[in-house]
Amino acid sequence: MKNNSCLVIDYGLGNTFSVINALKIIGADPILTSDYEKIKNAERIVLPGVGAFGNGIEELNKRKIIHSLSEFISKERPLLGICLGMQLLMDISYEFGEFKGLGY
Repeated sequence: MKNNSCLVIDYGLGNTFSVINALKIIGADPILTSDYEKIKNAERIVLPGVGAFGNGIEELNKRKIIHSLSEFISKERPLLGICLGMQLLMDISYEFGEFKGLGY
């Protein structure tokens, strides 16, 4: 990936169009993906999101993104969560029930 590249995670609940446009405006080269290898090897990641916490965790699980995010996090690279994306980084949520978060 290029030096100015930024990976935007696609898990079906993100406001990806707005995030990608904002990144382009500041000179980044955004890449939208849910690919395991691209996520674990990214230089930097944006985890956007719109919706309920439980749905977000379910979609990340369904698309097998959680393990690649864990590998990415273990290498201490920059990760920005936006809206629901930031909430998913927490340990737990009580929104519409009790859901285990990513715990980062």
